Amino acid sequence: MRALKVWQISAVAVAAALVIAPMGGATFAQTPDPVIGKWNLNVAKSKYSPGPAPKSAMATVSAAGEGVKLVFDGVTGTGEKVHWEYTANYDGKDYPMTGNADGDMISLKRINANSAETTYKKGGKVTLVNTRTVSADGKTLTVTTKGTNAQGQAVDNLLIFEKA
Repeated sequence: MRALKVWQISAVAVAAALVIAPMGGATFAQTPDPVIGKWNLNVAKSKYSPGPAPKSAMATVSAAGEGVKLVFDGVTGTGEKVHWEYTANYDGKDYPMTGNADGDMISLKRINANSAETTYKKGGKVTLVNTRTVSADGKTLTVTTKGTNAQGQAVDNLLIFEKA
């Protein structure tokens, strides 16, 4: 075998780095978002102001690009079925939200590995701000909600979800 010259070794090293780096970055650098999964609302542990509390709710969160897709299904305290969803990145930019009476746009910001803030807007005006935190064991999702709902009422809710 003939020896490779220094410039040939450098070219091979650079080519290998270009091929390996994108795979390594996507595979090893990012840790899974702990909010991904199915979450059932524990109505008994949750607090709603104003009420009434919903009869049931389930949030299904899946990975979507640099963010998440959330699908929410539930039954209100008055027995109405609700369904809303969004897909958004953790970049603070506004993304469309469909089916939610309290907002038509949402933005997400990461606070830390287990927490994020979501801001609902309707017609460009902030309506609700949610802070969500997944417990260290990954079994509980706590969401605090503050702001004003579609009926113009002040909202101060504490929602406790359990991993399904």
